[in-house]
Amino acid sequence: MTASENLHPVIVPESIVDSARRASRIAVLTGAGMSAESGIATFRDAQTGLWKDFDPKYLASPEGWMADSDLVWGWYRWRAELVRRSEPNAGHVALAQWQQRAHVDIATQNVDDLHERAGTTVLSHVHGSLFEPYCSDCGTRAALDAGSADAPAEADQRVPPPECTLCGGLIRPGAVWFGESLPEAAWEAAEDAVRHADLVLVVGTSGVVYPFAGLPAIARSAGAVVAEINPVETEVSDMADHRWRTTAAVGLPALVAQL
Repeated sequence: MTASENLHPVIVPESIVDSARRASRIAVLTGAGMSAESGIATFRDAQTGLWKDFDPKYLASPEGWMADSDLVWGWYRWRAELVRRSEPNAGHVALAQWQQRAHVDIATQNVDDLHERAGTTVLSHVHGSLFEPYCSDCGTRAALDAGSADAPAEADQRVPPPECTLCGGLIRPGAVWFGESLPEAAWEAAEDAVRHADLVLVVGTSGVVYPFAGLPAIARSAGAVVAEINPVETEVSDMADHRWRTTAAVGLPALVAQL
């Protein structure tokens, strides 16, 4: 802890601390803001986001894949390499520590696997993972090279997708695209977690991408306390019992330290 942090400690809202202490089951829902302090730009930032040079419905859709699979595969390989160079932030680490001593289920929209790299067990990746590609024809999972030798240096560099060893189909990125259904098992796990939680903590999500954005409302209807951690007002804010205007890397370590 720095000298300035000693002079200005993070004040955790008592309402959130009390709710967390009383809860026997906690569900944490995380979005792009969870990884922002790891240096991973969010899609929603028009100036610096990952989509600033590309139409997301072209790069992240079945239609875009059919039109130019080399461009899509190359872009995702480039993006995966950016993520590899990032590190989990203090918020990721705090959730891993909390999970070691409490029943904490984590469902995430993020495809970066930073939760796992921090030591967390993730219940549900509702939007898939950059590091779990699979065959676009037969669905067989494929390994993604851990090395970066073939990672494109530029976002628009075309790279031919590898072929499935079973059927010869093209291996596609593991992220869920626009127009695709969420993985059924992942969605059911996330929904079950919020239905049975005493506290649902919503961290770093804008609340505009459905059906994930509907989980806080499901939690409220099931009787859970909903708390939001986000530096800005979001579509989730009106559904939250408690709102804390801070970031994941600042708020979560302070909260877990008090528990």
